This record gives sequence, C-alpha cells and structure tokens, in this order.
Amino acid sequence: TVVFQDVVITQGETRVQADRAHAKGLDDFDNSRWTFEGNVRITGEQHGSLKSDLAIVEFKNKYISKATATGNPAEFEQKRSDIDEVAKGRAKEIVYNVSDGTVRLSNDAWVFDGHNAMSADQFVYNIREQHLQGSANSNNGGQVRITIDPNASGKDKDKKP
Repeated sequence: TVVFQDVVITQGETRVQADRAHAKGLDDFDNSRWTFEGNVRITGEQHGSLKSDLAIVEFKNKYISKATATGNPAEFEQKRSDIDEVAKGRAKEIVYNVSDGTVRLSNDAWVFDGHNAMSADQFVYNIREQHLQGSANSNNGGQVRITIDPNASGKDKDKKP
C-alpha cells in the first residue's frame, strides 16, 4: 500500500485531487483502485465537477474508468451549454462513468437544472447530452418529485447561438 498526501492525478480532461490517497498494487497500474479522502475534487469533461469526502477511482487499461464519490452529501455540478445556468446535484453516492459520460446520483438524490428542483431515489445525468432521467423505487413507495419555478423567466429560450 502506498499513501500520498495532497495528491493530484490528471488524465486528459479528468483531474482528481484530494488531501490523501492510497492504493494497493501499483505494479499493476493497468487495473488498479485508488481511494481518495478529504476534500476530494474530480473535474471531468464539459466542465463537470464532483466534490465529496471520499472517492474510489478505478483504472482500467491505465485509464480512469469510474469514480464513486460518497459523502454527506457528495455534490455534482456542470455549467449548462444551453442556458446561462449551472446544473447541480447531490446524493450520498455519485458514480461518474468516464467512458459513457454519465453521472448516477443515488441515495437521497436531488438535482437542480437551473430552474427546477427534482428529487428521487436515483438520477442518471448524461454529461454529453445534458439529459436527465429519474427513477423511483416502487417497492418502498418512492416517487420522482419535481418542483417547478413559475417565476423562471425562460429568457434563455430565445437566445440564438
């Protein structure tokens, strides 16, 4: 086991930083698993970022393939390209799948799209398409709840690229 302090790992558009990191089996960096703790910040494609207390980052074939962030709560945000707003989310667990460009928020998931707030058991947000899908666990009577802001101006709808 190797322990690092004030660590930053950068690979392409993905950057992981934290107060501490530890990993086992660095001789096989092709497929390894790192644990980051304390002020974990993960930035990825299209200006998306994660903040958490702890994250497990998995490497496959020497590339970052997945990051699982946990916290009370873990947080995600991305500057939206279609409107001048920031999409935000929080949950106890957020899984960033680098290869397909998705973020799955689960366990007390909440998302704000710049105008409306939503809560559900789970959300999957496609970073590339900026598309959100929510789901609820019917076994425990769960629901997807949406709070629509009637005062949202919608001024960005008429903007031309």
